[in-house]
Amino acid sequence: MKVFSLDAYTLKWIAVICMVANHIAIGLAPVLPLVPLLVMYAAGGLTYVVMAYFVVEGYRHTSSLKKYIGRLFVFGAIAQIFHPTVLGVTDMSGTGIFFNIMFTIILSLFILHMYDTIKVRFLFWLLFAAACFVSLFMDLYFIGILVPLLYHTIKSENLRRVLPGIVSGAIFGVLGILSAIAPAIYLATGKFAEEIHAISAQNGMTPALMLATPFFAIGCFFGAFLIRNHNGERGKPAKWLFYIAYPLHLAVIAAVVIFLGL
Repeated sequence: MKVFSLDAYTLKWIAVICMVANHIAIGLAPVLPLVPLLVMYAAGGLTYVVMAYFVVEGYRHTSSLKKYIGRLFVFGAIAQIFHPTVLGVTDMSGTGIFFNIMFTIILSLFILHMYDTIKVRFLFWLLFAAACFVSLFMDLYFIGILVPLLYHTIKSENLRRVLPGIVSGAIFGVLGILSAIAPAIYLATGKFAEEIHAISAQNGMTPALMLATPFFAIGCFFGAFLIRNHNGERGKPAKWLFYIAYPLHLAVIAAVVIFLGL
C-alpha cells in the first residue's frame, strides 16, 4: 500500500535537487563540515535510483531511441567540460578517462535494446560483461548499467518498484564500507597515515569523502521507497529538466571549485 502519492514531475524535481546536493558534497568536500557532507552525499543515491527508473520508462515510451540517445550525447558532451573539475575525484581507475552519467545512461539504453533484440542469451550476457568493463570509465561504474536492466526485466510491478533500489543500496553499502574502513581506522587510531595520504592524493579524494561513501546506500533505499509511491502519473511536463539541469549545475559548481582553489 502506498504511503503517499508522487507523480513523475515531483519525483524528477526531488532527484535533481538531490543530485545537486550530492555534487556539491563531492566538489566542495575539502571545505564542508562532515555531517552536512554525509547528508548531501547520501542524497545522490536517491537521484540514481529515481533516474534509473525513468531512464527505463523513457526507453519504453520514446518514439525514437536514436533521438533519445542523441539528446543525451549532446548534453553529456557539454557536461563533460565541467565534469572532471567537480567529479574527477570519483575516478577510481586513475586513468583520467572518466565520463559523466549521461554516457552511463547511453550505455544502459544500448544494453536495454540488446536485451530486447538479442535472442541468444549467452551472447547478450557476454556483451553485458563487456559493457560492465566499459562502465568502469563512467559514473557509477557497473552498477549504473545493472539497475536500469533490473527495472526493465523484473516482471512483477510491485517488486520492480523496490528491488532495484534495494540491490543498488546493498552493493553501494558494501563497496562504501570497504572504501570507508581505511580512513575510519586512521581517524580513530592515527594508523596507516601514509596509506590514507596516498589514496587521497591519487585523485583528490579526501578521507571525509571516503567515509561518506557508505551513506550513498541510504539514498538508494529511500529512492526505492519514493518509486514505490509513484502514482504512475506524469504531472507537469519535465522532458528537458534533467538535460538542462545536469550541465548547468556542474558549470556553477565547477566555477565555485575554481574560485575557491579546490
